[in-house]
Formats: sequence, structure tokens, C-alpha cells
Amino acid sequence: MASGARARQFLDPAVVARLGTLELRARTIVEGFLTGLHRSPFKGFSVEFAEYRQYMPGDDLSTIDWKVYARSDRHYVKKFEEETNLDCHILLDVSGSMGYGSSGITKFEYGQCLAASLAYLMNKQRDGVGLTAFDEGIVGLLPASARSGHLRAMLVTLERLRLGQKTNVAKPMHQLASSITKRGMVVLISDLLDDPERVIKGLKHFTFRGTDVVVFHVLDPHELEFPFERATRFQDMESEAEVLAVPAVVRQHYIEAMQALIDRYRRELGSAGIDYQLLTTTDPLELALMQYLHTREHAF
Repeated sequence: MASGARARQFLDPAVVARLGTLELRARTIVEGFLTGLHRSPFKGFSVEFAEYRQYMPGDDLSTIDWKVYARSDRHYVKKFEEETNLDCHILLDVSGSMGYGSSGITKFEYGQCLAASLAYLMNKQRDGVGLTAFDEGIVGLLPASARSGHLRAMLVTLERLRLGQKTNVAKPMHQLASSITKRGMVVLISDLLDDPERVIKGLKHFTFRGTDVVVFHVLDPHELEFPFERATRFQDMESEAEVLAVPAVVRQHYIEAMQALIDRYRRELGSAGIDYQLLTTTDPLELALMQYLHTREHAF
């Protein structure tokens, strides 16, 4: 198998789930991603992307790195140290609904691994990284930092997280938005199975304060496709309420309602300048890492 193919294989959630510690998974994912990116058509990013940004009108021409230009066919300049001084806050939903999984990995495990990978990637960029884990309230909090040893503390915290109960996505967002005092970025990882009006209002709170936001909407494939055949008793993973339903009767209505929810998030978040990415637990993690890089690039 070619090295590029091996790198891409490590981004498969099913493969990642069989690796050891969360730290090992995060390192494998990010290094595989960067290796694949370096060999891919996505020129403009490379293993050394943390050191450069694209040339902008007004920049000193003497700062252009012509070696990078020869590799990427784009003009890049060396960043000054303060240009990488960005605080990134990861908000991870650990509510009961995130415990659902039909494909060998739950939404919680997928989100946990994604958060760890993003933290590892942010750390490579010398950005400050923070974590807020929540269900109906904040259950874990690490302020953003770029200090030595902070990444390790964050990965240990992520590893120790356990599923909570009910969801209240908006509450921790308002709390964090009010506490951010410097330029930053917020990354939300959640199944967004909450009142969309409250969620959208909470996310807009960040943009009002000049914070860039990217949302990773994580769902299980069965939540999109509703592939069940026989009469089934469905249980709410947060309230434990049960509903007996015949899939053939409710499937179309369910799929339409779920699609309407996704469309609303995509439309209203997009109009507010918030980047939205729908992911399923079978999607390679590179989709999320690429979206993060795209958002961060435009944050400067």
C-alpha cells in the first residue's frame, strides 16, 4: 500500500477507533492528514502551514518565500509570531444523545476523537486551545492556553469524559461568549438535537463579539437514513421515554423533518457568517480538519 493511501486509511473512524490512547489516535490522524495534504491537490497548505500565510496586497515583497512558491505556485509570506496568537475554544457535546452509534463508533467517540485531533492540530500551529464539555451544563472546562504541557492535559481530560444527560447547547455558549476577552475562534462539536432557535441564538452571541465560529454537526448514518424495517420501540437516550413505531409508516415524515432541521442550521448559520459542516460517524475526519483550516485561514 502506498504511503498516501496508508495516511488516508488512518482517517477512517472505524480504523481510528481500534487504536490505543486518545493521544495516539490524535497524533496518527493529524500526521496522516498533513502527509496526505502535502501530497494532495490542496496546494496552499503543507506540513509547514503554521509558519506561513498567503501574501496580501501591502505586504513587503521581500517577505515572500520563493521556495514555497515553487512548490505551491502561490505566494506565501513568513508569519510573525504574534500572527499565530489565536485562542481556539472547542465545545464538545457529551449529552446522552451523543451515545448513539450504529457503525461501531458512537457520536460521542467520534466527537471526542475529533476534538483531540483539532487540539493536536491547533497546538502545532502554536495557537491557544481550550475545552468546554457540556450536557445541560458545563461538565468540563480547560481555559485556552498554548503553554507547554497544556495539550497533554487537554487530551487526558478528553479521555476521561463520560456521557451526561440532557442537552442544553445554548447555555454553555452564552457563558463562554461572555468570557472571551481576546481574538479567538470557537469550534462546536454536537449532534444539535436541541431547540434550533436557542442553538442559533447562542452561536450568534459569538459572532456579535467578533469571534469566528465553525460548527461540526455530527450525526449517525441511521439518524439520516432511518433504515429500520420492523416495528421498533425507540428510546430517548436523554429522557428514557419510549415510542413504538412502524418504520415504513413514519420514515418519510422523519427524514423530511430531519432534513428540514439540517437545512435550517445550514441556512441560518451561513447567513450569520458561521461555517457549518454536517458529518456522519462514517465520514473521514479529514473533512472536519480541512473545514477548520479553511475557517482559520479566513479568520486572519
